[in-house]
Amino acid sequence: MILTDEEKAMRDGAEGPAVAAAMDLLIRYGDALGAQRLCDTRNVAGTSTQPSPLKAKLVAEGGWHKAFAVLNLDCDDAIEIPDMRVPTCQLQQGFGPDSAGVVPYPKEFVELQSDAEAFYGRRGVNILATCTPYQVGNLPVRGEHCAWMESSAVVYCNSVLGARTNCEGGTSTGAASLTGKIPCWGNHLAENRFGTHHIRVESGVRDFLDWGMLGYFAGELVQDQRPVVTGEFTRPDLVDLKHFGAAAASSGGVELYHLPGITPEAPTVEAAFDGPVPDAVVYGPRERRAIYEKLNDQGRSTDVDFVLLGCPHASIDQIRAAARALDGKRLHSGTQLWMMAPRALKAVADRSGYTAVIEKAGGKLLADSCPAMSRVAPPGTKVFATDSAKQAHYLPAILGIEAWFGSLEDCVDAAVTGRWRGGLR
Repeated sequence: MILTDEEKAMRDGAEGPAVAAAMDLLIRYGDALGAQRLCDTRNVAGTSTQPSPLKAKLVAEGGWHKAFAVLNLDCDDAIEIPDMRVPTCQLQQGFGPDSAGVVPYPKEFVELQSDAEAFYGRRGVNILATCTPYQVGNLPVRGEHCAWMESSAVVYCNSVLGARTNCEGGTSTGAASLTGKIPCWGNHLAENRFGTHHIRVESGVRDFLDWGMLGYFAGELVQDQRPVVTGEFTRPDLVDLKHFGAAAASSGGVELYHLPGITPEAPTVEAAFDGPVPDAVVYGPRERRAIYEKLNDQGRSTDVDFVLLGCPHASIDQIRAAARALDGKRLHSGTQLWMMAPRALKAVADRSGYTAVIEKAGGKLLADSCPAMSRVAPPGTKVFATDSAKQAHYLPAILGIEAWFGSLEDCVDAAVTGRWRGGLR
């Protein structure tokens, strides 16, 4: 890669050994990718505080300096980690102290995480602890170069906000946070941001459930390419776009999509493709039915132990909708309901009275993590229900449980009756 004088100085140790290790990693990473240069970034979303057995071992050996060096810089040297050079936030992690008695999450991990938050917070990492940092203050502008992890966050950043990031990892984001640099390739380059596939909707996509199914269809079709969606659908809101992108990033590897006239880089379908519009693949009633059946092909028993809402982390509007659906109801004695949200929005829900309604029904509004990230569900869970296509895709494999996918109303009904009675309408 071609380096600037500033980047060469970082590489050669002018700003200390940690920055030198970070720059060395980025150069190796960029060379492997075929990048010609590095981008400047002032927006990093990564992971450093989430606990694990390996992290506990490294902390015991050399403290958080060693843990960051090994896991976030690919460096085995004993080096001191300085303050982050650019604004950096922590994505979702393990469950926090307020989950004690609710979530079967190891106490030692909660303590390790709290210690990590203190260490990294002093070094300039904002502990947002959510997969939706854009919902709680980290809102990049169109065209801004970012270095973000987390597939659902990345696709939202690129598509809905029009900022630019690839799906990074713990090491590349760690290095970016100390240098303000990231390899300039992939989604950072304008020529790589045009659509590759045309999907025409011929069956009304009208609500949250439908946007998740359409996203799952799009991801399966295009894999890691860029779908452009036109046709018959109700104009989506930000929650619908979040759900669509998360599903597309789960069934495929979508990091960028366009909805002409809605997403910022596609004022028209022609602009989305930067040229001739290709023939469309149709998403109609048959395709809609097939996707619904696929998302429900891992459910056998209709006895539901666990209902999971909020993946990606719920917005305040989603929390309010759940509270309204649960108001005056009581969960089945054998079923638990967890709703996942950013801690900052849980505070809003607490003040607005939504949390009290959910808890009165027997449910829990939890922050910081999710069962897929922390690999925990209520003890004895065999069957769960969710309104998230992403969780229906991942959680059966992660936890070895059965899944049902449906609407918020279907999930609340399952939580109250203890049985799955959902169906496509």
